Amino acid sequence: MKTAAIIPARLESSRFPEKLLFPILGKTLIQRTYENAKNCSDVEDVFIATDNKKIADHCLGFGAQILMTDACENGTERLAKALMQYNFLNQYDLIVNIQGDHPCLQSSTISSTISCLESDSEAMVATAVIPLEDLSKIASPHTVKCVFNQQNRALYFSRSTIPFAAKKCYQHLGLYAYRKDFLEKLPSFPSTFLQRQEDLEQLKILELGYIIKITIVEDVDIAIDIPSDVTTLKNFLCQLNTSL
Repeated sequence: MKTAAIIPARLESSRFPEKLLFPILGKTLIQRTYENAKNCSDVEDVFIATDNKKIADHCLGFGAQILMTDACENGTERLAKALMQYNFLNQYDLIVNIQGDHPCLQSSTISSTISCLESDSEAMVATAVIPLEDLSKIASPHTVKCVFNQQNRALYFSRSTIPFAAKKCYQHLGLYAYRKDFLEKLPSFPSTFLQRQEDLEQLKILELGYIIKITIVEDVDIAIDIPSDVTTLKNFLCQLNTSL
């Protein structure tokens, strides 16, 4: 199946204004995320979707392919609008949603998410989880946990500890692979009770009876949400001896 990755990018961020344009060891956050996604051999093309000219101009400067969209409520809606606005995207069977503030996803994680969706013809979406044993993270509502059945199909996502009182669970990485036709329809589906209660958009998919396939990976969870997260990223990059 032919696959494209799209990175939805917005300028505004309440906890870290213009974070995607923040320079980190010589490259902005959005450039690092884009170049990291380009390393995945199972993705034919990588695009950045935005409604902001400042982001678009910056990304064009380092050679990214840009999809300008209308203003959107969230990243999923932005991807769906890009599919509506650009007919050439119809050539792709699968669309991978990579968050712009996740610059360190391993290529193997992206590939595993794609292959697990391809392996289950009944699943409309696939996503990745990592094993989690840090009790402070398990208890944190900022860490989204996932439980799934023996066929690696998601049962639930929650900000609470699931299973109850668990000392080991699985953390959701927030990476999605969609069947293109399903992604086009997804924003038109009504919001659901559990989605609103947990403030987790993926719960709408489960509540409406669709299947989310889960792949278990070994990866790092480095997301840039607040300015202090930049230090964590810098330390990680230095440990990798990244060529800057």
